[in-house]
Amino acid sequence: MAVKTSEIKLSIELDKNNVPEKIKWEAEGGQTSRLADAFNLYLWDSLDKSVYNIEMWTKDMMVDDMNIHFFQSLMQMADAYKRATGNAEMAEKMKEFAYQFGEETKIIEIKK
Repeated sequence: MAVKTSEIKLSIELDKNNVPEKIKWEAEGGQTSRLADAFNLYLWDSLDKSVYNIEMWTKDMMVDDMNIHFFQSLMQMADAYKRATGNAEMAEKMKEFAYQFGEETKIIEIKK
């Protein structure tokens, strides 16, 4: 039986100093090419028991947008952690940290 595969492609346009100017991505299955201003890719190596990562953002990425990007990433990581482990209590603690991050970076209103 043939193994099914799928690809996600990233294309990075660099300036003369190798700083990203444009990040373009596309996935099989009907997704057309899309532009992005930042991405984080984390890969788990079970042999080394370690994470390898690629983090990249364009030179035009604004700090406020980066704060929003990280806030939303933290929230999605908490949801993914809950789905992967079933540990709702720890996922909630992760979200509490994300909310604290959001409040301190002023991207969400402080809870009263």
